[in-house]
Amino acid sequence: MHSRPALLHASAALDLLTGPCARRLFSSPLGRRASSADAEQNKRFSKTVLLPRTTFPQWTDASKTEAMLRRKTCDDLYRWQRDGATGLPFVLHDGPPYANGDLHMGHALNKILKDIINRYHLSLGHRVHYVPGWDCHGLPIENKALQGHDHGSLSAAKIRSLANDTAASAVQGQKQVFRELGIMADWDNEEGTYRTLDHDYEMRQLRVFQKMVERGLIYRHYRPVHYSPSSRSALAEAELVYKDDHVSHSVYIAFDLAMSADGTSAPLRALIADQKRVRLLAWTTTPWSLTANMGIAVHPEMAYALVRQLDKPHDSVFIVAVERLESLRQVIGEVEILGEIQGSDLSGASYQPLFSSLTREAPSQSLPVILSTHVTNESGTGLVHCAPAHGGEDYNVFRSLGLISSQNSIVCHVGADGAFTKKVVDAVGSEAGQRLIGKAVLDEGSRAVSELLIDMGVLVKRQRIKHRYPYDWKTDKPIIVTATSQWFANLDNIKDDAIAAIQSVQFYPDISRNRLESFIKGRSEWCISRQRVWGVPILYLYHPATDRALLDSDTLNHILPILQEKGVAHWWTGPVEDFLPPALHREGGWQKGTDTMDVWFDSGSSWALLEERSAGLPRADVCLEGSDQHRGWFQSQLLTAVGSASTAEPAKAPYGALLTHGMVLDKDGKKMSKSLGNIISPMTILKGGKDKKKEPAYGADVLRLWAATVEYWRDMSLGPKILAQTAESLRKIRNSARFILGNIGSSPPHAAVPADQLTIADKYVMHHLYELEQNALDGYATYNFPKVVNGLTNFTNTTLAAYFDMNKDNLYANDVDSLSRRATVTVLQHVLDTIVHVMAPILPHLAEEVHAARAGNDLATGPSVFSEVWTPLGPQWRNPMVEEEFFALHGVRSAVLSLLEDARTAKQLSSSLEAEVDIILPSEAAGRLSNLLIREEQFIRTLLIVSDATVVDGDGALASMSPAWCYTGSVSVPGWDDEVGIRVRPAAQEKCPRCWTYNRPEEDILCQRCAEVVPHIS
Repeated sequence: MHSRPALLHASAALDLLTGPCARRLFSSPLGRRASSADAEQNKRFSKTVLLPRTTFPQWTDASKTEAMLRRKTCDDLYRWQRDGATGLPFVLHDGPPYANGDLHMGHALNKILKDIINRYHLSLGHRVHYVPGWDCHGLPIENKALQGHDHGSLSAAKIRSLANDTAASAVQGQKQVFRELGIMADWDNEEGTYRTLDHDYEMRQLRVFQKMVERGLIYRHYRPVHYSPSSRSALAEAELVYKDDHVSHSVYIAFDLAMSADGTSAPLRALIADQKRVRLLAWTTTPWSLTANMGIAVHPEMAYALVRQLDKPHDSVFIVAVERLESLRQVIGEVEILGEIQGSDLSGASYQPLFSSLTREAPSQSLPVILSTHVTNESGTGLVHCAPAHGGEDYNVFRSLGLISSQNSIVCHVGADGAFTKKVVDAVGSEAGQRLIGKAVLDEGSRAVSELLIDMGVLVKRQRIKHRYPYDWKTDKPIIVTATSQWFANLDNIKDDAIAAIQSVQFYPDISRNRLESFIKGRSEWCISRQRVWGVPILYLYHPATDRALLDSDTLNHILPILQEKGVAHWWTGPVEDFLPPALHREGGWQKGTDTMDVWFDSGSSWALLEERSAGLPRADVCLEGSDQHRGWFQSQLLTAVGSASTAEPAKAPYGALLTHGMVLDKDGKKMSKSLGNIISPMTILKGGKDKKKEPAYGADVLRLWAATVEYWRDMSLGPKILAQTAESLRKIRNSARFILGNIGSSPPHAAVPADQLTIADKYVMHHLYELEQNALDGYATYNFPKVVNGLTNFTNTTLAAYFDMNKDNLYANDVDSLSRRATVTVLQHVLDTIVHVMAPILPHLAEEVHAARAGNDLATGPSVFSEVWTPLGPQWRNPMVEEEFFALHGVRSAVLSLLEDARTAKQLSSSLEAEVDIILPSEAAGRLSNLLIREEQFIRTLLIVSDATVVDGDGALASMSPAWCYTGSVSVPGWDDEVGIRVRPAAQEKCPRCWTYNRPEEDILCQRCAEVVPHIS
């Protein structure tokens, strides 16, 4: 006799039932291969066993099944609930993707997440309002339309026609992909989607614009803006991307200080008194902007030094910031400090214009040294060259000081093509100007200016530097800052209202609130005009002779009814006389404006759809987009909604909650890009690649499950291994549903067992099912979909798998009308009904399959699973006491499992059914654990999956027995009073040929249970 005296402690992990040892020891009683001697008997009784039977397939061809379900669970379902639902309304407002090409994984993730939210609310009986849209204007579409065409030979009307066709074609292609992803919407109906090129949409947008005009928020101004020479258009901040590896040619330049200028401070006069020549040393990364220099800025509270270069002539004297001296050694070498002053002491000083020595005229009037806090000690020299035409901070400082008051007072020599214009001659003279005219400032123009500086003897040093620089996010080319005449929205007057409006908005994740607020607080103006052909026009009238632009409520009241009748395109094709109010007909020379609106104004006006298409609901419950939309669509919606609202009431945000998701990365965590060749197309995942072994056709539900599994609020990875793992998770969920369907079909509906007659295992599973459902409801309500998926997979893979294993004998061998089998079937029915509702928002195709199979309906034409309102289980199923007791029983089971493993290792048994177990209670008074074991004696055999299990008193209770082998041990469970003994020994009776348990008396054909189930044995 073998013994195992070591104390065995319980484990709460239910996966012990499905671990490697469990799979070896606790094989299905009806699933292991019969020996040749048993074959005849097994065949004789095989038809009396209730093996699972179902038409629900183990595998399915996703391309066929999902195509069959597409109309039922997408288009028809959306229209059914829209027209017939009476529940609370739920509005998810769709941010429009760009209609300029194929969809990528970011689009797929975005639409799937939205669909999960919509389907969850539909499951609760809500009336879902969801109208997918497309952003159809702007340069990317215009550029795509022009591919293969000679741009110069096409009229503006032809370009618009090509762009319209390009956008419409892209919409159709993207729409088909969204349908194949299982996105529920009214895709066929024109009113079921929106496009920013539609007439009604454009008119709605123009009315939003009109309200902002009426509030005095729209104005025209000549000032520096972000300008893209590659797009030939102004850009908003939201259209910029910043690259850290941009290379510029930076220059250090010397400006001659006016030595006897009026207004010079006494400290400065004293500092330079003994010098013949003093130069101000400035630094810039944009040499081309030096032709537009209008001043030099210093920080009033920074210390500045007068220094002499030790290796240069004695008149080589500069003024630089004291804190920059150490860094400037590589520029001006070792220096002698002659004295120091504060930046404020430089106020009133002036200097000679840089290019005056090149002009034929007399030297120009000196330029000022100004004080500004935008000067820093982090780079450069502490003296900043100011060109108000090419820097927003320069412009703001000069304007605040009253140094610029009109368009003509800003010096700018750069044209719409990003090259020097003929005006540069005014700054550098005709001869030098010829060296600059027509040269792109970001390329040869910058180098040419540097050469001029060398010729003038003012270039101290030139360096190539790598630094952070803004690029046009669509053309991926660097931009410049340059002064142009543009239309702006005044944000200073509304941003406080905008910040106040979003205080009631929920943010997911919550930290993203700070991101949106910071973008709004940091903006004073929004440049809304673009110099493009394809877009919504800004409806202003222009008088070139007087440089007058007219845009007010009266002109819009005259123009908008005309466009309502004839279409917005009439602005481009109709005569200007159509749009002139009567008062202007007396004046000649009026022209129509040619600027188009920023596309962010296009999409930002989409909130206005809701009043029209959602039964007058004032705002969306949810908007969900990528995290970059805090500076884009989330912001433009808010600003247009607040800017066009009545001032009589507090401003309201156009949304109640904002959700953001991250970027989809490749398997190595790198950004997907064509150049790297690491892009995964959504359609490849759905339909497979050329090599189906390397790129299988997974179907939509696998992609949807992946989207719900990842923490989408962060950047997330996707690759072949991740997809394979996701497909395996889906297979396990599917097979769990299939097992249930195969076992509940043979029980009549009236056979349900009341809760008080269920076993402890039944109650335990129902307790966990209740917790699963509550967990899922909370996960959906808080948009934490990984919480839902993790709960579902843990339940099916662990709790449910263990419950299946321990109940196979019950399901297969017991009488169909027996209490124990009906109890198990009752639990399985509850489980199936619940997990179908839990999975349905994420896995609609699988849920529809299971629902149809459960009800015996036709898959394509039967009622949708979403037509049944999700009614959660009642709180009566929550049973923490059962969980505690089940924990204790599993402690006992862990000890038995270990002893059976010893017997298996010693080759004394192959199946756990070949063993019997004795649970030996202590001799002293029984504690909680002993009482539990006595009460659950009948269940323990099921739990242990052995042929018999007996609870006995005292160590000597079976001393007279002499089994062929025996393993003993003991177990105590934390929190329970007593310790019990365990004895594992070979089964005492023979194997039953029907159920394979070793409970058959030698003289009988079947065990007692099987004999009762099969009474007519010959």
